[in-house]
Amino acid sequence: MRPASVRNTELLLAHGLRGPRELALRAAAAGLAACDPQLAVERLVSLDGDDLVIDGSRYPLKPGGRVVVLGSGKASLKIGIGLERVLGDRLSGGTIVVRHCDGGSELKRIELAEASHPIPDERSAERAQQLLDQATELGPDDLLIACFTGGSSALTSLPPEGVSAEDKRELHRVMLGSGLPINDVNAVRKQVSAFKGGRLALAAAPATVINLTVSDAAGDVLDVITDPSVPNGTTVADALAILRGHGLWDAIPESVRAHLSAAPAENPDLSGVDLHTTLIVTGETACDAMRAEAVEAGAEAVVLSTGLEEEAGPVGRILAGLARESAAKGRPFPSPSVLVGCGGESTVKLGPGDEFGQGGPNQEAALAAATALDGAPVAVVFLDTDGSDGGTDLAGAVADGATASRAREAGIDLRAAVASHRSGEAIARLGDGIDTGPTHTNVNDLFVLAIGATD
Repeated sequence: MRPASVRNTELLLAHGLRGPRELALRAAAAGLAACDPQLAVERLVSLDGDDLVIDGSRYPLKPGGRVVVLGSGKASLKIGIGLERVLGDRLSGGTIVVRHCDGGSELKRIELAEASHPIPDERSAERAQQLLDQATELGPDDLLIACFTGGSSALTSLPPEGVSAEDKRELHRVMLGSGLPINDVNAVRKQVSAFKGGRLALAAAPATVINLTVSDAAGDVLDVITDPSVPNGTTVADALAILRGHGLWDAIPESVRAHLSAAPAENPDLSGVDLHTTLIVTGETACDAMRAEAVEAGAEAVVLSTGLEEEAGPVGRILAGLARESAAKGRPFPSPSVLVGCGGESTVKLGPGDEFGQGGPNQEAALAAATALDGAPVAVVFLDTDGSDGGTDLAGAVADGATASRAREAGIDLRAAVASHRSGEAIARLGDGIDTGPTHTNVNDLFVLAIGATD
Protein backbone atom coordinates (compact mmCIF):
# COMPACT_ATOMS: atom_id res chain seq x y z
CA MET A 1 0.00 0.00 0.00
CA ARG A 2 1.24 3.47 -0.85
CA PRO A 3 1.71 6.19 1.78
CA ALA A 4 -1.37 8.36 2.25
CA SER A 5 -1.69 11.58 0.28
CA VAL A 6 -4.11 14.45 -0.41
CA ARG A 7 -6.05 13.24 -3.43
CA ASN A 8 -7.76 16.51 -4.43
CA THR A 9 -4.89 18.99 -4.23
CA GLU A 10 -5.57 20.60 -7.61
CA LEU A 11 -9.21 21.21 -6.74
CA LEU A 12 -8.17 22.87 -3.49
CA LEU A 13 -5.74 25.11 -5.38
CA ALA A 14 -8.31 26.18 -7.97
CA HIS A 15 -9.65 28.97 -5.72
CA GLY A 16 -8.55 31.10 -2.82
CA LEU A 17 -4.96 32.25 -2.21
CA ARG A 18 -2.96 29.78 -4.27
CA GLY A 19 0.49 30.61 -2.89
CA PRO A 20 -0.26 30.13 0.81
CA ARG A 21 -2.56 27.20 0.06
CA GLU A 22 0.07 25.42 -1.98
CA LEU A 23 2.68 25.81 0.75
CA ALA A 24 0.32 24.70 3.53
CA LEU A 25 -0.89 21.66 1.60
CA ARG A 26 2.65 20.73 0.61
CA ALA A 27 3.78 20.69 4.24
CA ALA A 28 0.67 18.82 5.40
CA ALA A 29 1.12 16.17 2.72
CA ALA A 30 4.72 15.61 3.84
CA GLY A 31 3.59 15.15 7.43
CA LEU A 32 0.87 12.73 6.42
CA ALA A 33 3.23 10.62 4.31
CA ALA A 34 5.78 10.46 7.14
CA CYS A 35 3.17 8.86 9.41
CA ASP A 36 3.01 5.69 7.30
CA PRO A 37 3.29 2.76 9.76
CA GLN A 38 4.22 0.17 7.16
CA LEU A 39 7.32 2.11 6.18
CA ALA A 40 8.14 2.56 9.87
CA VAL A 41 7.90 -1.20 10.50
CA GLU A 42 10.10 -1.99 7.51
CA ARG A 43 12.64 0.56 8.79
CA LEU A 44 12.68 -0.49 12.45
CA VAL A 45 11.98 -4.25 12.41
CA SER A 46 14.21 -7.01 11.04
CA LEU A 47 15.23 -10.64 11.47
CA ASP A 48 18.80 -11.53 12.40
CA GLY A 49 19.06 -15.30 12.48
CA ASP A 50 16.76 -16.43 15.27
CA ASP A 51 16.43 -12.95 16.73
CA LEU A 52 13.66 -10.48 16.08
CA VAL A 53 15.25 -7.00 16.14
CA ILE A 54 13.04 -3.99 16.86
CA ASP A 55 14.68 -0.57 16.93
CA GLY A 56 17.93 -2.16 18.19
CA SER A 57 16.35 -4.43 20.83
CA ARG A 58 16.63 -8.19 20.34
CA TYR A 59 13.95 -10.78 21.08
CA PRO A 60 14.95 -14.46 20.63
CA LEU A 61 12.51 -16.57 18.64
CA LYS A 62 12.38 -19.80 20.62
CA PRO A 63 12.38 -23.22 18.89
CA GLY A 64 8.81 -24.36 18.43
CA GLY A 65 7.48 -20.99 19.55
CA ARG A 66 4.94 -19.05 17.54
CA VAL A 67 4.93 -15.39 16.51
CA VAL A 68 1.33 -14.11 16.49
CA VAL A 69 0.02 -10.66 15.62
CA LEU A 70 -3.13 -9.35 17.33
CA GLY A 71 -4.42 -5.82 17.00
CA SER A 72 -7.09 -3.35 16.03
CA GLY A 73 -7.24 0.28 15.01
CA LYS A 74 -6.75 2.72 12.20
CA ALA A 75 -3.02 2.10 11.74
CA SER A 76 -2.97 -1.62 12.51
CA LEU A 77 -3.44 -2.94 8.96
CA LYS A 78 -0.27 -1.31 7.68
CA ILE A 79 1.67 -2.51 10.73
CA GLY A 80 0.49 -6.01 9.88
CA ILE A 81 1.49 -5.69 6.22
CA GLY A 82 4.94 -4.50 7.25
CA LEU A 83 5.35 -7.38 9.71
CA GLU A 84 4.38 -9.96 7.09
CA ARG A 85 6.96 -8.54 4.70
CA VAL A 86 9.70 -8.56 7.33
CA LEU A 87 8.93 -11.86 9.11
CA GLY A 88 7.72 -13.98 6.20
CA ASP A 89 7.13 -17.59 7.23
CA ARG A 90 8.38 -16.92 10.77
CA LEU A 91 4.99 -15.34 11.36
CA SER A 92 2.42 -17.90 12.52
CA GLY A 93 -0.74 -15.80 12.04
CA GLY A 94 -3.09 -13.66 14.05
CA THR A 95 -5.99 -11.25 13.62
CA ILE A 96 -6.31 -7.50 13.03
CA VAL A 97 -9.62 -5.63 13.31
CA VAL A 98 -10.25 -2.57 11.15
CA ARG A 99 -13.12 -0.37 9.99
CA HIS A 100 -12.56 -1.06 6.29
CA CYS A 101 -10.81 -4.09 4.79
CA ASP A 102 -9.61 -2.13 1.75
CA GLY A 103 -6.03 -3.19 1.07
CA GLY A 104 -6.37 -6.31 3.18
CA SER A 105 -5.59 -8.53 0.20
CA GLU A 106 -1.92 -7.86 0.91
CA LEU A 107 -2.19 -9.90 4.11
CA LYS A 108 -1.53 -13.61 3.66
CA ARG A 109 -0.97 -14.92 7.20
CA ILE A 110 -2.92 -12.48 9.37
CA GLU A 111 -6.71 -12.58 9.30
CA LEU A 112 -8.44 -9.24 8.74
CA ALA A 113 -11.83 -8.57 10.34
CA GLU A 114 -14.19 -5.59 10.32
CA ALA A 115 -16.11 -3.79 13.06
CA SER A 116 -17.61 -0.34 13.58
CA HIS A 117 -15.99 3.00 14.37
CA PRO A 118 -16.39 5.51 16.05
CA ILE A 119 -19.37 3.85 17.77
CA PRO A 120 -18.98 0.09 18.42
CA ASP A 121 -21.46 -2.43 17.03
CA GLU A 122 -22.25 -6.07 17.70
CA ARG A 123 -19.17 -7.13 15.73
CA SER A 124 -16.94 -5.10 18.04
CA ALA A 125 -17.68 -7.39 20.99
CA GLU A 126 -17.23 -10.50 18.84
CA ARG A 127 -13.85 -9.30 17.59
CA ALA A 128 -12.62 -8.41 21.07
CA GLN A 129 -13.59 -11.84 22.37
CA GLN A 130 -11.87 -13.44 19.36
CA LEU A 131 -8.61 -11.64 20.16
CA LEU A 132 -8.85 -12.57 23.85
CA ASP A 133 -9.38 -16.22 22.93
CA GLN A 134 -6.35 -16.21 20.64
CA ALA A 135 -4.21 -14.54 23.32
CA THR A 136 -5.26 -17.13 25.88
CA GLU A 137 -3.95 -19.92 23.62
CA LEU A 138 -0.37 -18.59 23.72
CA GLY A 139 2.32 -20.33 25.74
CA PRO A 140 5.69 -19.44 27.33
CA ASP A 141 7.66 -19.99 24.09
CA ASP A 142 5.34 -17.81 22.02
CA LEU A 143 5.70 -14.15 21.13
CA LEU A 144 2.73 -11.84 20.71
CA ILE A 145 3.15 -8.69 18.65
CA ALA A 146 0.29 -6.41 19.70
CA CYS A 147 -0.57 -3.58 17.32
CA PHE A 148 -3.40 -1.62 18.91
CA THR A 149 -3.71 1.90 17.54
CA GLY A 150 -6.22 4.75 17.57
CA GLY A 151 -9.76 3.50 17.05
CA SER A 152 -9.31 0.20 18.88
CA SER A 153 -11.70 1.29 21.65
CA ALA A 154 -14.65 1.04 19.25
CA LEU A 155 -13.41 -1.71 16.96
CA THR A 156 -12.75 -4.11 19.84
CA SER A 157 -15.28 -3.19 22.51
CA LEU A 158 -16.28 -5.88 24.98
CA PRO A 159 -18.68 -4.84 27.76
CA PRO A 160 -18.08 -6.21 31.25
CA GLU A 161 -20.56 -8.48 32.97
CA GLY A 162 -23.78 -6.65 33.77
CA VAL A 163 -23.45 -4.05 31.00
CA SER A 164 -25.25 -4.65 27.71
CA ALA A 165 -23.71 -3.98 24.32
CA GLU A 166 -26.22 -1.18 23.71
CA ASP A 167 -25.40 0.46 27.04
CA LYS A 168 -21.70 0.24 26.17
CA ARG A 169 -22.44 1.93 22.84
CA GLU A 170 -24.38 4.66 24.62
CA LEU A 171 -21.40 5.29 26.91
CA HIS A 172 -19.25 5.79 23.82
CA ARG A 173 -21.77 8.21 22.35
CA VAL A 174 -21.90 10.27 25.53
CA MET A 175 -18.13 10.38 25.96
CA LEU A 176 -17.36 11.20 22.32
CA GLY A 177 -19.92 14.01 22.30
CA SER A 178 -18.75 15.46 25.61
CA GLY A 179 -15.84 17.51 24.27
CA LEU A 180 -13.48 15.92 26.82
CA PRO A 181 -9.83 15.20 25.96
CA ILE A 182 -9.28 11.66 24.71
CA ASN A 183 -7.24 10.81 27.82
CA ASP A 184 -10.31 11.44 29.99
CA VAL A 185 -12.59 9.59 27.58
CA ASN A 186 -10.33 6.55 27.71
CA ALA A 187 -9.98 6.70 31.49
CA VAL A 188 -13.71 6.05 31.68
CA ARG A 189 -13.96 3.51 28.86
CA LYS A 190 -11.13 1.39 30.29
CA GLN A 191 -13.10 0.87 33.51
CA VAL A 192 -16.17 -0.30 31.59
CA SER A 193 -14.52 -3.06 29.59
CA ALA A 194 -13.60 -6.72 29.66
CA PHE A 195 -10.87 -6.08 27.07
CA LYS A 196 -9.20 -2.73 27.65
CA GLY A 197 -6.97 -1.66 30.52
CA GLY A 198 -4.31 -4.36 30.01
CA ARG A 199 -6.70 -7.32 29.91
CA LEU A 200 -5.42 -8.56 26.53
CA ALA A 201 -1.81 -8.62 27.79
CA LEU A 202 -2.91 -10.48 30.93
CA ALA A 203 -4.67 -13.08 28.78
CA ALA A 204 -1.50 -13.57 26.71
CA ALA A 205 0.75 -14.40 29.68
CA PRO A 206 3.11 -16.27 29.91
CA ALA A 207 3.92 -15.33 26.30
CA THR A 208 6.24 -12.39 25.58
CA VAL A 209 4.22 -9.34 24.53
CA ILE A 210 5.71 -6.71 22.22
CA ASN A 211 3.66 -3.61 21.45
CA LEU A 212 4.26 -1.93 18.10
CA THR A 213 2.04 1.11 17.88
CA VAL A 214 1.44 4.58 16.49
CA SER A 215 0.86 7.37 18.97
CA ASP A 216 -2.42 9.23 18.66
CA ALA A 217 -2.28 10.78 22.13
CA ALA A 218 -0.84 14.00 23.46
CA GLY A 219 2.27 13.18 25.44
CA ASP A 220 2.46 9.66 23.96
CA VAL A 221 0.74 8.14 27.01
CA LEU A 222 0.89 4.37 26.48
CA ASP A 223 -2.30 3.39 28.29
CA VAL A 224 -4.22 5.78 26.05
CA ILE A 225 -2.53 4.61 22.84
CA THR A 226 -2.45 0.82 23.25
CA ASP A 227 -4.46 0.25 26.39
CA PRO A 228 -5.50 -3.44 25.92
CA SER A 229 -1.84 -4.45 26.12
CA VAL A 230 -0.17 -2.17 28.70
CA PRO A 231 -0.81 -1.46 32.39
CA ASN A 232 -3.70 0.88 33.15
CA GLY A 233 -2.51 4.10 34.71
CA THR A 234 -5.96 5.31 35.72
CA THR A 235 -8.48 3.97 38.23
CA VAL A 236 -12.19 3.61 38.88
CA ALA A 237 -11.89 6.67 41.12
CA ASP A 238 -10.51 8.64 38.16
CA ALA A 239 -13.42 7.54 35.98
CA LEU A 240 -15.96 8.53 38.62
CA ALA A 241 -14.31 11.92 39.13
CA ILE A 242 -14.36 12.64 35.38
CA LEU A 243 -17.99 11.68 34.94
CA ARG A 244 -19.22 13.54 38.00
CA GLY A 245 -16.92 16.52 37.59
CA HIS A 246 -18.15 17.15 34.05
CA GLY A 247 -21.83 16.55 34.75
CA LEU A 248 -21.99 13.29 32.77
CA TRP A 249 -22.91 10.85 35.54
CA ASP A 250 -26.65 11.07 34.95
CA ALA A 251 -26.20 10.95 31.15
CA ILE A 252 -24.69 7.45 31.10
CA PRO A 253 -26.80 4.26 31.33
CA GLU A 254 -27.84 2.91 34.72
CA SER A 255 -25.97 -0.37 34.15
CA VAL A 256 -22.72 1.55 33.60
CA ARG A 257 -23.26 3.56 36.78
CA ALA A 258 -23.92 0.34 38.69
CA HIS A 259 -20.79 -1.29 37.26
CA LEU A 260 -18.56 1.65 38.17
CA SER A 261 -20.06 1.93 41.63
CA ALA A 262 -19.37 -1.75 42.33
CA ALA A 263 -16.12 -2.15 40.35
CA PRO A 264 -13.00 -3.20 42.30
CA ALA A 265 -10.37 -0.52 42.84
CA GLU A 266 -7.56 -2.68 41.44
CA ASN A 267 -6.55 -2.78 37.78
CA PRO A 268 -5.25 -5.98 36.13
CA ASP A 269 -1.78 -6.79 37.51
CA LEU A 270 0.69 -7.05 34.62
CA SER A 271 3.81 -7.20 36.78
CA GLY A 272 4.40 -10.81 35.75
CA VAL A 273 4.00 -10.21 32.01
CA ASP A 274 7.14 -9.96 29.84
CA LEU A 275 6.04 -6.71 28.20
CA HIS A 276 7.85 -4.36 25.79
CA THR A 277 6.64 -1.35 23.77
CA THR A 278 8.01 0.57 20.79
CA LEU A 279 6.32 3.67 19.37
CA ILE A 280 7.05 3.50 15.65
CA VAL A 281 5.35 6.78 14.65
CA THR A 282 4.49 9.83 16.81
CA GLY A 283 3.47 13.43 16.36
CA GLU A 284 7.16 14.33 16.33
CA THR A 285 7.56 12.18 13.21
CA ALA A 286 5.00 14.25 11.34
CA CYS A 287 6.30 17.58 12.66
CA ASP A 288 9.87 16.80 11.61
CA ALA A 289 8.69 16.01 8.07
CA MET A 290 6.51 19.13 7.81
CA ARG A 291 9.27 21.36 9.13
CA ALA A 292 11.76 19.94 6.64
CA GLU A 293 9.33 20.43 3.74
CA ALA A 294 8.65 24.04 4.71
CA VAL A 295 12.36 24.82 4.95
CA GLU A 296 12.93 23.25 1.53
CA ALA A 297 10.22 25.57 0.19
CA GLY A 298 12.14 28.57 1.52
CA ALA A 299 10.08 29.40 4.60
CA GLU A 300 11.06 29.52 8.24
CA ALA A 301 9.39 26.64 10.08
CA VAL A 302 8.17 26.60 13.67
CA VAL A 303 6.77 23.58 15.52
CA LEU A 304 4.04 24.91 17.80
CA SER A 305 2.75 21.77 19.48
CA THR A 306 2.52 17.99 19.55
CA GLY A 307 -0.19 17.98 22.21
CA LEU A 308 -2.83 20.61 21.47
CA GLU A 309 -6.15 19.36 22.88
CA GLU A 310 -8.88 21.99 23.01
CA GLU A 311 -12.24 22.68 21.40
CA ALA A 312 -11.96 23.09 17.64
CA GLY A 313 -13.43 26.59 17.29
CA PRO A 314 -11.10 28.31 19.77
CA VAL A 315 -8.11 26.38 18.39
CA GLY A 316 -8.82 27.63 14.88
CA ARG A 317 -9.37 31.23 15.93
CA ILE A 318 -6.34 31.44 18.24
CA LEU A 319 -3.90 29.92 15.75
CA ALA A 320 -5.31 32.10 12.97
CA GLY A 321 -4.93 35.17 15.17
CA LEU A 322 -1.23 34.42 15.70
CA ALA A 323 -0.78 33.93 11.97
CA ARG A 324 -2.64 37.13 11.08
CA GLU A 325 -0.53 39.27 13.40
CA SER A 326 2.65 37.63 12.15
CA ALA A 327 1.70 38.42 8.55
CA ALA A 328 0.92 42.05 9.42
CA LYS A 329 3.66 42.88 11.93
CA GLY A 330 6.28 40.15 11.72
CA ARG A 331 5.53 38.99 15.25
CA PRO A 332 5.44 36.64 17.02
CA PHE A 333 6.67 34.82 13.90
CA PRO A 334 8.45 36.15 10.81
CA SER A 335 6.92 36.32 7.37
CA PRO A 336 7.14 34.10 5.40
CA SER A 337 6.93 31.23 7.85
CA VAL A 338 5.10 27.97 8.37
CA LEU A 339 3.66 26.93 11.73
CA VAL A 340 3.06 23.21 12.23
CA GLY A 341 1.80 20.83 14.87
CA CYS A 342 0.64 17.23 15.16
CA GLY A 343 -0.33 14.71 17.79
CA GLY A 344 -3.03 16.54 19.73
CA GLU A 345 -6.74 16.32 19.06
CA SER A 346 -9.31 19.06 18.72
CA THR A 347 -12.69 18.28 20.20
CA VAL A 348 -16.31 19.27 19.58
CA LYS A 349 -18.91 19.36 22.36
CA LEU A 350 -22.19 18.25 20.85
CA GLY A 351 -25.41 19.66 22.23
CA PRO A 352 -29.02 18.41 22.13
CA GLY A 353 -29.97 17.54 18.56
CA ASP A 354 -26.37 17.58 17.29
CA GLU A 355 -25.30 14.48 15.41
CA PHE A 356 -22.07 12.76 14.43
CA GLY A 357 -21.18 13.02 10.77
CA GLN A 358 -22.37 16.61 10.18
CA GLY A 359 -18.79 17.83 10.11
CA GLY A 360 -15.72 17.31 12.23
CA PRO A 361 -13.34 19.15 14.53
CA ASN A 362 -10.80 19.84 11.78
CA GLN A 363 -13.40 21.23 9.40
CA GLU A 364 -14.80 23.30 12.26
CA ALA A 365 -11.33 24.60 13.17
CA ALA A 366 -10.73 25.62 9.55
CA LEU A 367 -14.00 27.58 9.39
CA ALA A 368 -13.26 29.26 12.72
CA ALA A 369 -9.80 30.18 11.43
CA ALA A 370 -11.34 31.66 8.28
CA THR A 371 -13.38 34.11 10.37
CA ALA A 372 -10.16 35.41 11.94
CA LEU A 373 -8.11 35.49 8.71
CA ASP A 374 -10.40 37.67 6.60
CA GLY A 375 -8.09 39.45 4.11
CA ALA A 376 -4.81 38.12 5.55
CA PRO A 377 -2.15 36.45 3.34
CA VAL A 378 -2.39 33.20 5.28
CA ALA A 379 -3.64 29.67 4.57
CA VAL A 380 -4.41 26.99 7.13
CA VAL A 381 -4.80 23.23 6.92
CA PHE A 382 -6.47 21.21 9.66
CA LEU A 383 -6.40 17.47 9.02
CA ASP A 384 -7.16 14.23 10.85
CA THR A 385 -4.38 11.85 9.88
CA ASP A 386 -6.73 8.85 9.80
CA GLY A 387 -8.57 10.39 6.83
CA SER A 388 -11.96 10.64 8.55
CA ASP A 389 -12.68 13.85 10.40
CA GLY A 390 -15.52 13.38 12.87
CA GLY A 391 -16.64 10.19 11.16
CA THR A 392 -17.05 11.91 7.77
CA ASP A 393 -15.48 11.00 4.43
CA LEU A 394 -13.24 14.08 4.57
CA ALA A 395 -9.91 14.26 6.41
CA GLY A 396 -10.29 17.96 7.20
CA ALA A 397 -10.24 21.28 5.40
CA VAL A 398 -8.19 24.18 4.10
CA ALA A 399 -9.02 27.86 4.53
CA ASP A 400 -7.29 31.16 3.86
CA GLY A 401 -7.67 34.93 3.97
CA ALA A 402 -10.11 34.82 1.04
CA THR A 403 -12.43 32.17 2.50
CA ALA A 404 -14.60 34.60 4.47
CA SER A 405 -15.28 36.79 1.42
CA ARG A 406 -16.03 33.71 -0.70
CA ALA A 407 -18.45 32.56 1.99
CA ARG A 408 -20.23 35.92 2.06
CA GLU A 409 -20.65 35.86 -1.72
CA ALA A 410 -22.14 32.35 -1.46
CA GLY A 411 -24.47 33.27 1.40
CA ILE A 412 -22.67 31.01 3.89
CA ASP A 413 -22.65 32.06 7.55
CA LEU A 414 -19.33 30.73 8.84
CA ARG A 415 -19.98 31.64 12.47
CA ALA A 416 -23.34 29.88 12.44
CA ALA A 417 -21.78 26.77 10.92
CA VAL A 418 -19.20 26.68 13.72
CA ALA A 419 -21.72 27.37 16.46
CA SER A 420 -24.10 24.64 15.26
CA HIS A 421 -21.29 22.12 14.72
CA ARG A 422 -22.42 21.60 11.12
CA SER A 423 -19.20 22.48 9.37
CA GLY A 424 -19.59 19.79 6.73
CA GLU A 425 -22.22 21.59 4.64
CA ALA A 426 -20.27 24.87 4.58
CA ILE A 427 -17.01 23.11 3.69
CA ALA A 428 -18.74 21.23 0.88
CA ARG A 429 -20.22 24.42 -0.60
CA LEU A 430 -16.82 26.15 -0.41
CA GLY A 431 -15.07 23.17 -2.02
CA ASP A 432 -12.45 23.18 0.73
CA GLY A 433 -12.70 19.62 2.09
CA ILE A 434 -9.50 17.56 2.08
CA ASP A 435 -9.88 14.07 0.61
CA THR A 436 -7.25 11.46 1.52
CA GLY A 437 -9.43 8.37 1.66
CA PRO A 438 -8.66 5.86 4.42
CA THR A 439 -5.00 6.45 5.31
CA HIS A 440 -4.43 3.42 7.56
CA THR A 441 -2.51 5.57 9.98
CA ASN A 442 -3.47 7.77 12.92
CA VAL A 443 -1.34 10.38 14.66
CA ASN A 444 -4.45 12.36 15.51
CA ASP A 445 -4.73 15.86 14.06
CA LEU A 446 -2.12 17.90 12.26
CA PHE A 447 -2.25 21.57 11.39
CA VAL A 448 -0.25 23.88 9.14
CA LEU A 449 -0.38 27.67 8.84
CA ALA A 450 1.45 29.21 5.90
CA ILE A 451 2.10 32.90 6.59
CA GLY A 452 3.01 35.48 3.99
CA ALA A 453 3.53 33.25 0.96
CA THR A 454 2.45 35.03 -2.21
CA ASP A 455 0.84 33.81 -5.42
